[in-house]
Amino acid sequence: MTGPLNGLRVFDLTRILAGPTCTQILGDLGAEIIKIERPGSGDDTRKFGPPFLKDGAGWETSESGYFLGVNRNKRSLTLDLTQDEGQDLARRLIAKCDILVENFKTGGLAKYGLAYDQLRAAYPGLIYCSITGFGQSGPYAERPGYDVLIQGMGGFMSITGEPDGEPQKGGVPISDLMAGMYATVGVCAALRHSESTGEGQHIDIGMLDTSVATLSMQGLNYLTSGVSPPRYGNAHPNIVPYQVFATADGYIILAIANDGQFDRFCGFADAAELCRDERFGTNVERVRNREILIPKLAAIIAAKPSRHWLDGLEACNVSCGPINTIDQVFNDPHVRARGMEITMAHPLSENPVRLIGSPLKMSATPPSYDHPPPLLGQHTEALLGELLGLCGDDIAGLRGRGVI
Repeated sequence: MTGPLNGLRVFDLTRILAGPTCTQILGDLGAEIIKIERPGSGDDTRKFGPPFLKDGAGWETSESGYFLGVNRNKRSLTLDLTQDEGQDLARRLIAKCDILVENFKTGGLAKYGLAYDQLRAAYPGLIYCSITGFGQSGPYAERPGYDVLIQGMGGFMSITGEPDGEPQKGGVPISDLMAGMYATVGVCAALRHSESTGEGQHIDIGMLDTSVATLSMQGLNYLTSGVSPPRYGNAHPNIVPYQVFATADGYIILAIANDGQFDRFCGFADAAELCRDERFGTNVERVRNREILIPKLAAIIAAKPSRHWLDGLEACNVSCGPINTIDQVFNDPHVRARGMEITMAHPLSENPVRLIGSPLKMSATPPSYDHPPPLLGQHTEALLGELLGLCGDDIAGLRGRGVI
């Protein structure tokens, strides 16, 4: 592995999405990720399909697209933590690691002797990151957390969807993903602290916390005004016009973020009277008068095809864009030029597996892609040999007892 985290080793006790998102980012940046999975079943997301990866004959394998999406740059080691021998092996492996990331239910690892307070004395330099639905403290701490539940409780769904429709969740599990991102930031900050002090620490990531943080300006709109923001559909609460519009043959996004762009839009649209109208001359007035302005703009934009607006407004330096389907995204020349689709060889497929690349572009230490998403337990024997010196009969015995 290469990258800024090269030489660091992560004991990865995560599954599903939030935790694996964190550890995949760490792996892309060079850390060695040891993914611990249950013997025989592994990460639940291996079965979250269809779709599943197909083998050379076109048959579906056991590897889902969901699992492939957040588990590259990891090696899989199966370990039964319910057995004393499994817990002992876990502690011996943790002694070889710099970081532990887990997303068990709050308190769930204590019964295995693997909670932070049970490990900190023996491993004072260990960075221990816990990702849970509600964090390690507070009245909801012991509740299980799922993305859609957190989206609802964290306010995200209340501001997503059409004004007269039902609350909507995001098209991707945004609460899981943001928890994984914040966890990565926390781990990297803890590593910087450890470099100067030698001290490890506990990082407590609650999905509800990170979802509240993600409310961003909508949260501040409430805190500033005392009024809960309503749903605006595809419109923006503080910028107008900044939303989807129907054209003569489809849809476009118009994102006018300042008054100069609005003037240029009006010029191109042959609608100078809108600029002269004091109700629309500034963004503040456009927000206040959106219910008057938006129908006027909708009628103007609907009279011409999408290409007219996309090409013409781009030439005028007015922010405007298409609404791409996922296939159009991955065929977009800019997305391709930026390396956002990668391929990796996979042991179950004759053809390389297509994956989403890292968005991190670093001039000196770019992300690397060294290990495809692993098969269940693919590296168990190799890792036990490399890290603990186990071989042959030792490993056979562990396997026979169901420990690995």
